[in-house]
Amino acid sequence: MQIYNSQTRKKEEFVPLTPGKVGIYACGPTVYDYFHIGNARPFIVFDVLRRYLTHRGYEVTFVQNFTDIDDKMIRRANEEGITVKELGDRFIAEYYKDAASLGVRPATVHPRATEHMQDIINLVKTLQDKGYAYEVDGDVYFDTQKDQGYGKLSGQNLDDLEAGARIDVDDVKKHPADFALWKAQKPGEPAWESPWGMGRPGWHIECSAMSMKYLGKTFDIHAGGKDLLFPHHENEVAQSECATGQPFARYWMHNGFINIDNEKMSKSLGNFFTVRDIVKEYNPEDVRMFMLSAHYRSPVNFSRDMVAQAHASLQRLYTARDHMLFLSKSAKDQPLSQEENALLEKIAAHAQRFDDAMDDDLNTADAMGAIFELVKDANVSLNDQSSKAVIEKILAVLTELTDVLGLLAKKADDGLPAEIQEMVDARAQARKERNWKRSDELRDALAAAGYLVKDTPQGQNVTKA
Repeated sequence: MQIYNSQTRKKEEFVPLTPGKVGIYACGPTVYDYFHIGNARPFIVFDVLRRYLTHRGYEVTFVQNFTDIDDKMIRRANEEGITVKELGDRFIAEYYKDAASLGVRPATVHPRATEHMQDIINLVKTLQDKGYAYEVDGDVYFDTQKDQGYGKLSGQNLDDLEAGARIDVDDVKKHPADFALWKAQKPGEPAWESPWGMGRPGWHIECSAMSMKYLGKTFDIHAGGKDLLFPHHENEVAQSECATGQPFARYWMHNGFINIDNEKMSKSLGNFFTVRDIVKEYNPEDVRMFMLSAHYRSPVNFSRDMVAQAHASLQRLYTARDHMLFLSKSAKDQPLSQEENALLEKIAAHAQRFDDAMDDDLNTADAMGAIFELVKDANVSLNDQSSKAVIEKILAVLTELTDVLGLLAKKADDGLPAEIQEMVDARAQARKERNWKRSDELRDALAAAGYLVKDTPQGQNVTKA
């Protein structure tokens, strides 16, 4: 598998540290509100990365944090008259609801910053003891000038950062790029005891502490949105490698931005939407389909037309799957014909093309193309004379590949609602009596209720629209 490594700015062969095992750390949400559509993209993309590596036989440990202490959380908790912990608990629960609606599986571990305070303090103390951090009145800063490799992830350098910085006359930092590892308590803020007095961690340090706790000092993949490349991930690299003297993450993966109707998403433009807002208008699985229709590193444009296209494409997959399920119910157990063996070879080739696309830096767009080619061949070749074995084998391949992408999650209906079944039975009777007018009326009534009817030699195939 080839992965584009943001640190080297090129595709590299993915070789895990431990054969057969992969450790992934993906930056999670700050839990002061519902997460927005921009957050949804990395959650979906790196959920697919995890699924694909599992599909390829790896044992994957997937860690995604919750930032549950920061300025935004303190401000909102104060506005609502509740504790920061109460706010965090509430929006972590809401995260799980929205993530599940998008088909995002829970991580192996979801660490919370507030539950790893001693790990964070120990890491800050190590940096101070090694001369990479300094204290000013209870605040502790990372000294970027002491890190010879600072800027290697993002391509920034300290001279340029200093030239472009605005210097505050009250700034106590040695260099404008120095960043807070620990913040002294301000009135009304939650705080923890530390060697520097009561305080709380800076943002960057929590990810270093928690990733290394669960994945080790060096691990395989660190993932997140492109917006986190600098300064967040750059600072993670600096503080982690200075503390341990070892490489931090071996591969860095960053997804591209989302535009809304061809404009950058921002609150000032009024096009800033949470996933909770989006799923009131769109099917969340259509949103997932849309997110995977482009390469993860490319920018994508979220619009009604694009989601409508994703919906239509997804329905093609559901229709194909449900048709195969319908055929399999009455198919006969019989030996595979020569034509069926040839069909299975074509299906295997499509599955290989799927893997090839995913091996090429997680190219979900091309992988999806392979799935649609598979569906096209199945639709053309399978009929009421097909053997049960060939139908079930193709269905199994389709199920396996779509599961890697987290699609076709809705199960086929085991039974129809009683009132729908009554209409289906009445239509069957009308057709038996050659009452075509009544048959058409019932078909239209079923369509209005959200069910499509297709007449086949095996009877009526009824599917939910």
